[in-house]
Amino acid sequence: MDQDKSSFSRTSGRVAFLGILGALALVLAALENLLPPLPVLPAGAKLGLSNVVSMYAAQSMGIFPALCIALVKGFFAGATRGLTAMLMSLSGGCCSTVVVWLLLRRKTPLFGYCGIGVSGALMHNAAQLAVAFLLTSSAVLVYIPWLLLFSVLSGILTGFVLKVILPLLNTIPLPGHGKTL
Repeated sequence: MDQDKSSFSRTSGRVAFLGILGALALVLAALENLLPPLPVLPAGAKLGLSNVVSMYAAQSMGIFPALCIALVKGFFAGATRGLTAMLMSLSGGCCSTVVVWLLLRRKTPLFGYCGIGVSGALMHNAAQLAVAFLLTSSAVLVYIPWLLLFSVLSGILTGFVLKVILPLLNTIPLPGHGKTL
């Protein structure tokens, strides 16, 4: 009986922690939506600060919780900005989360956090570009050079932010692990 309570407590603790991470990702996404667009950036380009949360979830909790955060962010985009925004967010978020998770799993990392952030941003923009191509025309391909540049810059930013805050995050005891991250 005690083992069942302990297992339930770990599971409910992980779900609660995932809920907190999901809420944090939504707050960061909402705050980014309030920022005015910069004229030199492609239409709809965002810094991707909520992707820091997805990267952290992929590292600390695994692929499925991280994908849950990507799904929540996608549905939030749909509820606040419409169907096209939802499709773009879901495609970019899920594809980039998988790439980030794969890179974080390696025993010998190919890249640091900035490199992983850039990889995730590149995949995010590639998936969104594919959706835009399917929804509109090949004219969106003109964005490729800008998206490459913006992916590198925003990926470095998100990777750097995660690297800076990770020591603090690692002090949080994650339910079900019996120790800090």
